[in-house]
Amino acid sequence: MTVHPSTQLDVAGDLLALLNDSTTEPRPDTQLDALTLAVAADLPVLLWGEPGIGKTAALTQLAESLELPLTTVIASVHEPSDFSGLPVIGDDPATQGVPMAPPDWAVRLVRAGRGLLFLDELSTAPPAVQAALLRVVLERRVGALRLPEGVRIVAAANPRASAADGWELSPPLANRFVHLRWIHDHDVVVRGLGGTWPRATLPRLAPENLDEAVAFARRAVCTLLAARPALVHQLPTTETRRGGAWPSPRSWEMTIRLIAFATAARVGRDVLSQLIRGTVGDGAGFELLTSIDRMDLPDPEDLLANPDGVELPARGDQRQAVLDGVVAAVRKRPERARWAAAWTILVAAAETGAPDLVVVPATTLATLRRDDWTIPAEIERLAGVVSVSRSADRAAAVVVEVGR
Repeated sequence: MTVHPSTQLDVAGDLLALLNDSTTEPRPDTQLDALTLAVAADLPVLLWGEPGIGKTAALTQLAESLELPLTTVIASVHEPSDFSGLPVIGDDPATQGVPMAPPDWAVRLVRAGRGLLFLDELSTAPPAVQAALLRVVLERRVGALRLPEGVRIVAAANPRASAADGWELSPPLANRFVHLRWIHDHDVVVRGLGGTWPRATLPRLAPENLDEAVAFARRAVCTLLAARPALVHQLPTTETRRGGAWPSPRSWEMTIRLIAFATAARVGRDVLSQLIRGTVGDGAGFELLTSIDRMDLPDPEDLLANPDGVELPARGDQRQAVLDGVVAAVRKRPERARWAAAWTILVAAAETGAPDLVVVPATTLATLRRDDWTIPAEIERLAGVVSVSRSADRAAAVVVEVGR
């Protein structure tokens, strides 16, 4: 019996449908959580990753999970006019002007009222096309059309070294994105190839936390920039770094929005770290994260006023910051009672946590003593800790010297 070729194609289609069929499951995924939070915050996101890493597949799955129609535009195969609009001459251009007609994909997005605009292969777009994309990314304008508020923008790019005829992103375009490094997770890939991928879900924002989240985000950024004014705007010196995340008033405004959303959704620190560093860069991002950690620490003046029964943070870095702050406060206003209170706090720290964290603050505090100040009894309780630590340091130095 002869089987008609078209029948075989139908069977092949059934097999392809089975291969394409997959499901999703709730699964912790830091980079996916960072992406969905930035999408919820209505900020343009740029995924950086090597070819074949799964950026396009992730965006397809994201659109399906969020029930958003996906519109993919390959930036490198379009002309600047495809984003800025084509001039259309009307009956009386001297009176009515010359409108800029948008492309069909923009019209479809406007008609739908919502969707996910995926700008793929962004690093292969020439400078003229990148310039035309500026208004699309920031102002959501394509020709004479303005994209609806329900449209979110996500782009993908390969590093220049692995991009076909790649270009570095221009600083104005790069500074409009939240940059996320997209890497593969072995377990996620294996389970996904088996037919089950992580489910992308929008963050659950607590309505009662919105005001507090906005206030916290603004205070976090403004506290850092007040102390470090040089971070307000730092254009990198190299072309490659200018094509990534770096601090500017625009990117700090984006950072405030991301912190507010992350706070209202109570996301983990890893997600917040990716978003902050992806907006203002690693250097400024780490400084902000450190500043945020210290915002939740007790005020050194409050500790000095009530040193008995003090409660110190459990995390070592936070505890160290508190002790350093206490010593700095005494140095700023050296008084006998404050100096004695600081020793009480250091003793509490040594007895409730890692004693080695007390060594440097204790040594510094000892140098602040005035001649007429009585040495408090607490110092004796710390003498052993300082002595043991110094002996360990000397022993380590000998080991290093012998090994050379």
